[in-house]
Amino acid sequence: MLKPHLISFSSCLQSAVQDTKGSSKSFPKHETRHLSEHKNIARCARFCRDGRFVATGSADTSIKLFEVAKIKQMMLPDARDGPVRPVIRTFYDHIQPINDLDFHPQNTVLISGAKDHTIKFFDFSKMTAKRAFRVIQDTHNVRSVSFHPSGDFLLAGTDHPIPHLYDVNTFQCYLSSNVPEIGVNGAINQVRYSSTGGMYVTASKDGAVRLWDGVTANCVRSIVSAHGTAEATSANFTKDQRFVLSCGKDSTVKLWEVGTGRLVKQYVGATHMQLRSQAVFNDTEEFVLSIDELSNEIVIWDAMTAEKVARWPSNHIGAPRWLEHSPTEAAFVSCGTDRSIRFWKEVL
Repeated sequence: MLKPHLISFSSCLQSAVQDTKGSSKSFPKHETRHLSEHKNIARCARFCRDGRFVATGSADTSIKLFEVAKIKQMMLPDARDGPVRPVIRTFYDHIQPINDLDFHPQNTVLISGAKDHTIKFFDFSKMTAKRAFRVIQDTHNVRSVSFHPSGDFLLAGTDHPIPHLYDVNTFQCYLSSNVPEIGVNGAINQVRYSSTGGMYVTASKDGAVRLWDGVTANCVRSIVSAHGTAEATSANFTKDQRFVLSCGKDSTVKLWEVGTGRLVKQYVGATHMQLRSQAVFNDTEEFVLSIDELSNEIVIWDAMTAEKVARWPSNHIGAPRWLEHSPTEAAFVSCGTDRSIRFWKEVL
């Protein structure tokens, strides 16, 4: 018999829909540790695809790169060899706050999108590198960035309502000619590729979640008013690309079927109306995590039953600004309006 985490999310969801009573799982206990502080609000974080590194970006315009193995070493109760420093690089090359980050799928390259209208490329294999070795100058505030799984293209979600598709080798920018219906403010809060690059998804200020063809760059489905008149702040594909998890300033987290645009699940009970927060799956896609701004808590739901299974104090002063889960293990980071970065890992 397959272990639960080896069964696909889709097949689990199908059985959960058929058996609506379903019993919710309990989310395992985690321990947390303060890792570092920026000089201003910690606004975003991203793990690399193999989970070995995590980067954070701040309103102070800096980027910190952490080695996850060093974080774990730092959290050991019997660490005897002096203090472990998990921050292995700090980059300073933006002049406005950082909005989003992504790692190249194969190379030691980290990109950042910022309010200064730039996307910057940092080579973190070089110990002394503090500045970007390449820069894309966009025409708008770059709110979100996402590498194609090949690493040859990247997407920028900006204040412009259509995602900007860049060829990484030539820096040529492509815009879809198939323009969907756009609300009053169609600025893109988040853009993410699917695991194969066959599609990408955008979450927009006009409340819509839009699905785009990864080859033609055409919008293939607009879920208009996905979060009512409130902003859609995040959207991510499941690993099998059959569903999209979105978060909005209407204090809901929603699961959509990609093939039909149908609402499959709704996760409620966490208030997020002010911050550009996101909802994420854990590494096995058994749970959904988001934040509650009012109670300053991390809220966790069973992904299948949509039942709330945990509410944890975030240990930040003020609500966390961002949650990002490791793609490979039971660990996540939280970034705070209090400038701090915290790492959370399952207690074994």
